[in-house]
Amino acid sequence: MKKLIACCGLDCQKCDAFIATVNNNQALRERTAKLWSKLNNAAITPEMINCTGCRGKGVKTFFCSEICEIRKCVNNKGFATCAQCGKLNNCNILLQIHKNNPDALKNLR
Repeated sequence: MKKLIACCGLDCQKCDAFIATVNNNQALRERTAKLWSKLNNAAITPEMINCTGCRGKGVKTFFCSEICEIRKCVNNKGFATCAQCGKLNNCNILLQIHKNNPDALKNLR
């Protein structure tokens, strides 16, 4: 499994926060903050858009480090990803992510 596959199966290399961080792209941080603020009905600033990947060492977005229930669950169970969990196909926490991004489920399989 690729190291940059998040706990939920999303590919961190395709995430705008990751791309903005590794390329130090302020314009992408600003666009991402604006979009994520709208999608999450929350105040997200460009300064919050810094991430080196869900499972990698280094900086994470506040959502990934503090709020993400999937990441918390995986870490509490001592897993690397949800692929190691017997509830992968029936997990209510993962359902919306895999519904919106079927490739995330493929990445875990």
